[in-house]
Amino acid sequence: MSIESKIEELSSARALLNGSKAYERLSALFDDGVFTEIDAFAKSTDGYTEAVAAHGYIEGMGVYAFAQNTDIADGAMSKAQAVKIKKLYDLALKTGEPVVAVYDSIGGRLSEGTDLLAAYGDILKYSNNLSGVVPQISVVLGKCFGTQALIAACADILIISENAEFSLNTSGTDSTAKKAAEKGVAHILAKNENEAITKARELAAILPSNNLSSACVAYDSIDAENNTDINMTASQAAAAVCDLGSAVELQAEYSQNVKTIIATINGTTTGITALDGKVLDGKACSKAARFIRFCDAFSIPVISFVDAERFECIKSAAKLTSAYAEATTAKITVITGNAYGTVYIAAAGTGASADITLAWAKASVSALTPEAEAVIMLGDDLGGQLKNSKDPKADRAAVIKRFKEENLSAMKAAENGYISDIINAEETRSRLITSIDMLCNKRVSTLPKKHNNLYI
Repeated sequence: MSIESKIEELSSARALLNGSKAYERLSALFDDGVFTEIDAFAKSTDGYTEAVAAHGYIEGMGVYAFAQNTDIADGAMSKAQAVKIKKLYDLALKTGEPVVAVYDSIGGRLSEGTDLLAAYGDILKYSNNLSGVVPQISVVLGKCFGTQALIAACADILIISENAEFSLNTSGTDSTAKKAAEKGVAHILAKNENEAITKARELAAILPSNNLSSACVAYDSIDAENNTDINMTASQAAAAVCDLGSAVELQAEYSQNVKTIIATINGTTTGITALDGKVLDGKACSKAARFIRFCDAFSIPVISFVDAERFECIKSAAKLTSAYAEATTAKITVITGNAYGTVYIAAAGTGASADITLAWAKASVSALTPEAEAVIMLGDDLGGQLKNSKDPKADRAAVIKRFKEENLSAMKAAENGYISDIINAEETRSRLITSIDMLCNKRVSTLPKKHNNLYI
């Protein structure tokens, strides 16, 4: 074949590949639609490989990405596709840059038999090796079933478009995107493909490139979403301290008693969790625990807003307690309302190893609920105060309220050393900025062990 013929063949192949859906999606992901393709002409069973792998930049940050190509064998997984993806993972590991994976595939090339099983196994292994080293973001834009769904779910963050299908069952049973979000598998439910890719860009731009990169970056002052005030809930306060337009909420459809947000505060990437409900159930604890472990893996400072009284489930409470205790990243707690018993210990006290614990003036800290503590501490005196009462129920509530104000206030907790400082609600953001700055170089030596023995 002449050189001219080879050039013509190459040009035709390039034109075929460039016009695919996978190329369009990667162009939307990377800055200015520009990227460098990896192994562009690698062949699969009966044509080019069923995925496009590339390196490019998102807001100037280097990122690796692959997109399954539905224009070739409906994006079916194959041995060749797995080799291309493994090479991309290997490059990401060597260079310490995040990976974005775009899934849209009919399944696997069953004709490859055990080679297909080995291909799936290799990708799972490589993805697991990357976990905690570089951030991994999965974006599901079409069909994603069986083992591919398992691989996608192993990423740090999973984004799914509303019209996508996602299920471990290869028949596609119970596969709606809404179900995936409600079960907590998907972190972000996007309205459409463009929004899903935009969210992936937002996250890739603010997350540290790898586990050795610092989340602390010095910027000029940036406006916040809102000003915090004393009447806000913990969730509202969590959203209000973020830099304007930077907040990305994760698992919004999974448990309303905990809010988890990746955002920047004065330019520093921060993980924010709001424990905001009288009772924290199992879903709430698991959601917060996984988020804290993710932040800790990349040394992202964790800010916890707390207004909760008790846990519903011992096992889930233990998971959350373990996540806080084991995390060595900077940890700052703001008690906006109540922090009672095990909730205080797990999220704000010595159990959480919080570096700084702040409290609003209205905060209440207690080893038990105010009612229980009042009964124990007042003893017979409580009965004496109610002896001649004409309305025992109302008078009992008044006595307990007075006891709470006098003995379980933020000031009392501060006097006993359980709170670092009492702040006005309006100064929350400014105090967080100075606290993050103070803790940016935090280093902790841990005991030599592989991991704790609590399943998250």
